[in-house]
Amino acid sequence: MTVFLVRRLLGAACVLLFVSLVAFCMFRYVGDPVAQMLGPDASVQDREQLRGALGLDRPMLAQFGVFQAQLMRGELGVSLRQGRPVRDILAERIPATLELAGVSAVLAVVGGLVIGVYCAVHPQGMGSRAMMALSLAGASLPTFLIGILLILAFSVTAGWLPSYGRGELQAIGWWRSGLLTVDGWRHMLLPALTLAAFQLALIVRLARAEMMEVLRSDFIKFARARGIPERTIRYAHALRNALLPVVTVIGLQLGSIVAFALVTETVFQWPGLGALFAEAVAFADIPVIAAYLCFVAALFVVINLVVDLAYSRIDPRLKAAG
Repeated sequence: MTVFLVRRLLGAACVLLFVSLVAFCMFRYVGDPVAQMLGPDASVQDREQLRGALGLDRPMLAQFGVFQAQLMRGELGVSLRQGRPVRDILAERIPATLELAGVSAVLAVVGGLVIGVYCAVHPQGMGSRAMMALSLAGASLPTFLIGILLILAFSVTAGWLPSYGRGELQAIGWWRSGLLTVDGWRHMLLPALTLAAFQLALIVRLARAEMMEVLRSDFIKFARARGIPERTIRYAHALRNALLPVVTVIGLQLGSIVAFALVTETVFQWPGLGALFAEAVAFADIPVIAAYLCFVAALFVVINLVVDLAYSRIDPRLKAAG
């Protein structure tokens, strides 16, 4: 296990290095931050002076080397738009995104597994057919349209829930949380449902398909022939064997919840990392862009590592093979 972890950590370091290089090279040419900061009326001398102060007059490899050196020290540079350390800006935005992603992930995983297993156990029921139809709609409709429909139904028409912002926040050290207040939860519900809709629909359909396939297996028929209670067969034998491919997809979807929260945060004006990334791209704020992409890549690496470790807990044969 130690060798496995060391090998994966070395691979993760290579992935993060490559991602930071690609991000830096790609967004090096999205626009001129000097023109954004000074405006069109600035003189050539002012532009060159600011470009030298920001280090943008150096060769690209030299700029990337400075960025990597700062990254190794935990410094993410200074935002070209706000003139503040990127680390401080991310610290302000990360709580909003992680709380939204966490609530969405719980809704998607728990709801997807429960509904998927129910639809597999009762495939011909009216409730199962209705849930599968809703899951098809959730997987087909774009995220921004789901968000707009939820705002129209619950905010504009019914007036039950707010349509933007985080609401009242409670400070826990540097972390400002909306999960400790009723108003924060009211603001959380609509964006969390919007972000969870696609992942929930995907997990429902996958869990149902895998569960139905396992329930048709020979060892399930043999267990029924031995007189084992049906509840034990479904949830102690069939569900565990159906979880392996589902866990793989869940791991990928959890990473995508953070990576693709951009649309949801834009629709609901949620002050998270996705909205920060959109602002950074519009302003060509290269340090913020590179830091955001490195954060998302690190998140995917960590989730994939956790999923690999979870395999051995679900199926002991994989642990023996490793």
